[in-house]
Amino acid sequence: MRKIVLTALVFLMLSACKTNPFTGKSTLNFYSNSQMFPMAFAQYDQFLESNKVVTGTSEAQMIQRVGQRIASAAERWLDANGYPGYLKDYKWEYNLVQDETVNAWCMPGGKIVFYTGILPITQNETGVAVVMGHEVAHALADHGAQRMSAGTLQQIGAVAGNVAIQDPEKRNMFNQAYGIGSQVGVMLPFSRSHETEADRIGLQIMAIAGYDPSEAAELWKRMKAKSGGQAPPEFLSTHPSNDTRISNLTAWAPAAKQEARKFGVTSFK
Repeated sequence: MRKIVLTALVFLMLSACKTNPFTGKSTLNFYSNSQMFPMAFAQYDQFLESNKVVTGTSEAQMIQRVGQRIASAAERWLDANGYPGYLKDYKWEYNLVQDETVNAWCMPGGKIVFYTGILPITQNETGVAVVMGHEVAHALADHGAQRMSAGTLQQIGAVAGNVAIQDPEKRNMFNQAYGIGSQVGVMLPFSRSHETEADRIGLQIMAIAGYDPSEAAELWKRMKAKSGGQAPPEFLSTHPSNDTRISNLTAWAPAAKQEARKFGVTSFK
């Protein structure tokens, strides 16, 4: 049994390579678009059916408009950098949902939701573009599939440990240590790396879409003020701290503008 588990682990690791076009790095991904997208699309439709979708308002139209501009900018970048057809299976959709939660999210394949609660933080179309760029970037980089892949490896590691350790007391100690260690030492840093990656990719594509990337840091300053500085330590969080994000986005904004100039974008709203 132990050999079977280890063989399966090695096979998965060797077959999990997929290149992120925006970073050039190989990523952990066991799942194809044909596996992920239909499931995500069905879950998205179920969510919309059970929540209040806002339509016909200027805010709802803004969400649609910004989403389309950001996705178009991403496609321009991909086509120009040798990835034509990368988005052929994506079905972009952008919906505003009545909910006071300060959040937005994206499912694999380009299904995006903004909650009305985040609009006071975004304040305007450029602020929406900051959040939209980040969410579109999650879809572009296959972060959903990568999280599922990491979860699969975490489960395999737990099974391997339980198979290898025969003594019940030692097995119990392993399970406790492995649960905490794999979460704090692996899964949470993995999630934070995705958020940072989405921040950087999102900054670039919002600039190509004609939105000022310098406004991203300003949005996170407002987010920090909204939270009142109340947040768990970064190492216990799925996201980088507000201060880390503000620092990163400030540093990356000039490079995002420079990338946009390659596409003829020289002024930003």
